[in-house]
Amino acid sequence: MQLRVTFVAAARSSPLLAERFEDDRPLDQAGWDEVLRVAPDLIPLAAAELRYCSPTPRSRATGDALGYAPLVQLALRDCDMGRWRGLTLGEAMAREPEAVDAWLADPRAVPHGGESLVEFISRVGNWLDTRPADDGGRIVAVAEPSVIRAALVYALKAPPSTYWNIDVRPLSTTTVTGHAWRWNLRFDGVPAQPTRA
Repeated sequence: MQLRVTFVAAARSSPLLAERFEDDRPLDQAGWDEVLRVAPDLIPLAAAELRYCSPTPRSRATGDALGYAPLVQLALRDCDMGRWRGLTLGEAMAREPEAVDAWLADPRAVPHGGESLVEFISRVGNWLDTRPADDGGRIVAVAEPSVIRAALVYALKAPPSTYWNIDVRPLSTTTVTGHAWRWNLRFDGVPAQPTRA
């Protein structure tokens, strides 16, 4: 059976420039406002037979606010950033500029002591490939933008460096269709997004 997996990007809990590695902060008021604004477009996805989410507070809150009652999936957690967890990219760059450069240049590098980009993409791809086709054809998963980027790189069999060229906006949807090891990207509508600095 062909599956249809729709990823919904979690609402943001901070301005883009303040995004932190493995950010576990809850939604702020602006995030809640964004969820309420786009809810009419996203609530119909609750009809999916299976509903999942990343373990982050904002992914769970986004899924709950949309009526998905999602099941937390540890495989959909953000990339393990080791000692950079909780830092912004700018903070990591200020502390360890050469290590950040190595991490950005080599998808197998783990200068932070956590998980490489290749390992992260593989983990998310393995989750995608092991979705149970016999439990239904439609799945919705609320996840961090980084997780969705990893899923897309995996589904398209793109080089790991492609990860850096994919922009996933909060509360946007992206769908892949197919089955294990054979996925196709399907473009869905993206709710209009306010700009936040």
